[in-house]
This record gives sequence, C-alpha cells and structure tokens, in this order.
Amino acid sequence: MAKDRNAKRSTHVADAVTNTFEWLITAFILAFVFRAFVMEAFRIPTGSMADTLKGANFRIRCVECGYRYDYGFTQGFYGFPNEYMPPKDQYLRPDPPRCPSCGFYVSADTKLPVASGDRILVLKTLYQFKEPDRWDVVVFKNPAEPRINYIKRMIARPGETLQLFDGDVYINNKIARKPPKIQDELWMPVYNNDYRPVKPEQPYFNGHTWRQPFENTSGSAWNLADEKDPSIFTLDTPKGSVSTVKYNPAVGNDFKAAYAYNESRSFEFLPIVSDIKLSFNADISDASGMLGIVMSKYDTTYKANLDPNGTMQITASNPLSKDTTILASTKLDKIPSGKFVPVYFSNVDHILTFKVGDNFISKDLGTDPNSAGVRIYDMQPYVAISGSGKQTLSHIALYRDTYYLDIDPYTRQRARASEKKAFTLAENEYFVMGDNSPNSADCRWWNSYGVKNNKGHYRMGIVPRDYMVGKAMMVYWPSAFKPFHNTNLPAIIPDFGDLRFIYGGVSEYN
Repeated sequence: MAKDRNAKRSTHVADAVTNTFEWLITAFILAFVFRAFVMEAFRIPTGSMADTLKGANFRIRCVECGYRYDYGFTQGFYGFPNEYMPPKDQYLRPDPPRCPSCGFYVSADTKLPVASGDRILVLKTLYQFKEPDRWDVVVFKNPAEPRINYIKRMIARPGETLQLFDGDVYINNKIARKPPKIQDELWMPVYNNDYRPVKPEQPYFNGHTWRQPFENTSGSAWNLADEKDPSIFTLDTPKGSVSTVKYNPAVGNDFKAAYAYNESRSFEFLPIVSDIKLSFNADISDASGMLGIVMSKYDTTYKANLDPNGTMQITASNPLSKDTTILASTKLDKIPSGKFVPVYFSNVDHILTFKVGDNFISKDLGTDPNSAGVRIYDMQPYVAISGSGKQTLSHIALYRDTYYLDIDPYTRQRARASEKKAFTLAENEYFVMGDNSPNSADCRWWNSYGVKNNKGHYRMGIVPRDYMVGKAMMVYWPSAFKPFHNTNLPAIIPDFGDLRFIYGGVSEYN
C-alpha cells in the first residue's frame, strides 16, 4: 500500500511538473506570437519626433522663470556612438539651450543629468488590413538599412501629390489639416506670462535683459505689472475707450520655427511661422466693456471681438482694401459668466477659430495655397489684445504651429516635395516626416535608394508598403530619470504623469 501511495504521489508530481512546463511553453509561444504579430515595445532613439516623442534628453527647469522643457542629448556631440546612454550623472553641453518661454540661455558650463528616451507600444500588422491614416505615427524599416526601425508621422499616401508651402502640408494642391488632438500636441510655446524671470536684469534673455514682451500701444491703459499678481493683465477704463497691448517679438521670443529641444545656434536660420494662437482666462463678469484679440497673417489683420451686447465676431482687413470684412459672427443668448472664462483665437491651417467659454465661431479661409493671401515669408505676425471697461486676464500664453521645412536652413538645399517641385507617390509608396522638422532625417532628405528584399531597389524618398511595421499607440514608459543625482544608479524612475496615447488619424476638416 505504501508503495502504491508513493507511486501515485510520484505520478502526481510528474504530471504537475509536466503541466507547468506545458503552460510555460504555451505562455512563451503566446508571448512570442503576440510580440511578432500583435504588439511590440520600442524605445525612441532620437529626437526627430520631439516633442511628441523624445529620445535621450536633458530635463530642464528654467532657472529664471521655472518653465519646464526638454533638450535633446546628441551622442555625437560628445564623441559617443549612437544610442549610447552615459553611465554618469552630468554632462557638459556644447550649445546652451534656450527657454522657449522667457528666452533665457542656460550657462554653457551647466551640467545636467540625462534621461532615457520614451518607450512606446506599437500595434503591428495593422497596416496589412487597412491603409495608414494621414497623421498616424508609424514605425517602419529604414529603406536604406532595413535592419533599423524608424518612427515618423505619416504625411502622404499612394497616388497623392505632396508639396510643402510655408510650413503646411498640401495634398493634391489642397491643404491637409491636422486633427484637433494632434494640433494640440504640435502647438509650440512662444511666451507664457505665468513664467516670469526672477533676475530679469541679466543679459541672457535672447541677448539682452528681460522685459515684458507685451507692450502698451500709444494711449493704452492696460496694467501689465499688477502689484499683487504680476502674471495678470488688468484694465479699468470707460466703456468706449479701447486700449491695446501688443506682443513685441524683438523683445521676447520671436515666431521663428525654433524648437527648444534642438541646438540654439540654428535658430537664426529658421523661417518665420505665421500660424499662431493666443489664449488666456478672462474675468468677464463685468459685461460693460469689449474684449478682443488681434493677429495678422501675411498682410491681412484678423480681429476677434466679444462685444458688451454678447456678439462674437471675426473680421479681416488689409492695407490694399481699407474696408473691414465680417468673416463670422454670432449673438450669444447668454454671455458666459464666472470669474474666469477660457478665451482663445487661433489661425492655423487656413482656419480662424475664436472661442469664449463653450461658445465659438470659426471661418474656413479655403484650402488652396493662396486662400490665406499672398505668402510673405519674412514678416513677423502681429499679435495684440484689445479691450475696454473693466478687464482682468490671467494665464496669457502665445503659441505657434509646427513648421515643416522645405529648405535646409544651413545648406539651403530644397527638400523633396517642396513648394517649387511637387512629389507624386506611386502605388505602395508612402511619405513620412518627423514632428521635429529641423532635426529629422526623413523622406524630404534621403539620398539613398531603398534596399529591396530581392533584386532591385526602391526609389529615393519613399517608404515602401513592405517596410511598414505598425502604428505607435502609446507611451507606456516615459523618459526615465535617476532617483538620486549623486549616485551611480541608472535612470529607472519613469515620469508617470507623462503616460499618454499617441494620436493619429484623419482631420475632421478633410
């Protein structure tokens, strides 16, 4: 009997071990299949998609105004091989970064820790069943070196003719508008009044001492330095007396297509961006006065006003025709109440949008290249806030749109699919670009033929369908940092607040 019990026990143990190995093998196979065909993790190696996705970078908090931004860590500047992560804590940067809000240049001898790049999840094989949507963030094999994976944004698809006009994407001679969630990610800061320097007398703010870049025009009564809260603008004038405060790009950051993530020595060569947005919170509980935002694009000036009677209106004027044209208007049933109401006016992708609280009006200027007027490339946009009566504004912030370069700022080489020469994609060909346009090696600049799996080659400047890997879905492990700066511990703590989905898809305006 004892032998029978021992035999049965041995059989049960053997069965349990066998079952365990079966489950482990099954789990391994499922994991392998899942990784090969469904979802795979990737690490972002470079900053070509910044600020949407970041490679190794310095996490910077401006020592003057406190604005938080990231600056790319480029291994080649230090003589390191690509994808090398430094084992030590601090590194000297040869080109001091500039704060994207106050314009303060970090001292050249400042040492900062390096954070690792974002880690993302990619949905694989998706594009075997459907076409990539324009604006998707896609992973693909580098056509010239298929063993290397790249990540960029999908711009143009088979059969489409692409051109880049003044930083905008045109497909078949019509502007391709960015979906709202993507547009929200691609707004770049020009100035945020919540972040003001603690030592403005230093001469390192764009090469001079700092002063408020918003300035009163002649006779204006805006108070731009409230004693209790210097981050707010206030006005207290008679109902019919309009005061205007304008932004001066010669004092603050200008509207060039500069990325805080990139080396600052390139900024002077970059073009001016004409698509902009101004936002603030307004206390409009006193409805006796007018509140408006003014901005220009090329030689046309657009004004967005909220009148005391509750009328929201967008108008346009230019020097050639002295008349003012009403582009959009609506009468609110009820003027928004509340201490502070969000307000913004934007001009992007040929669409004007004026929003006050939950109320908005918009004007589509058209999709043709000249719908917004004759392009003037060296003109800084005019931005101003106008008002009368009693006004209090907080969280004043100015942004500019991303800008897809069609000319190399250093060599002046024209990109593929430039304004001067369109680029048409054939069957099974795609065109991709990086969000960090000045610092992205992509279809615009590739000068090597793609390597086919069999004999022959792919033409320059395209991603073949065969080399599409999948769609980037989310950042599951944002840029990590070190728990203690004065130790040799690796960067192991992710910024959980930066966990996020990666948006793509078709614009609702297309």
